[in-house]
Amino acid sequence: MAKESKDRDALDKGLIRDLAQLLNETGLTEIEIEKDDLKVRVARHVAAPAGYAVGIPAAAPASSGAPASGPGASAAVPSGPDPANHPGCVKSPMVGTAYRAPEPGAASFIDIGTRVTQGQTLLIIEAMKTMNHIPAPRSGVVKEILIENGQPVEFGEPLVIIE
Repeated sequence: MAKESKDRDALDKGLIRDLAQLLNETGLTEIEIEKDDLKVRVARHVAAPAGYAVGIPAAAPASSGAPASGPGASAAVPSGPDPANHPGCVKSPMVGTAYRAPEPGAASFIDIGTRVTQGQTLLIIEAMKTMNHIPAPRSGVVKEILIENGQPVEFGEPLVIIE
């Protein structure tokens, strides 16, 4: 029985190491598996790449890792009705980290009041070490930016309002 317990402990440690490596390879912040009587959850705190600001809770003042450029350059704090229900809402197509600029120190892709055309890059979401450009689904004017630079985002999370 003692040998069985040692084998199980070694298997569990190996599984945890494998899951931790999977987190690093995919950029995920947590993973949980359950098989038979074994349930394992591995999570980590994500640090933003150098030069980017870490996501800030909604109650904190807005800030951006990229310098502001012009009036209305900072992200808007959503107020009133749920922005996800707005007809001009652009939602995140994936889980990842959202960046408003192509690189640290560069100008933002968009600011409040920017006129965009369909297909124009609004922001980048880094997922699994891949930078994914998020295009505007329609032409219009950016009315709200609902995320901070370097903020983790979930699938379906509102990112931008275009009217």
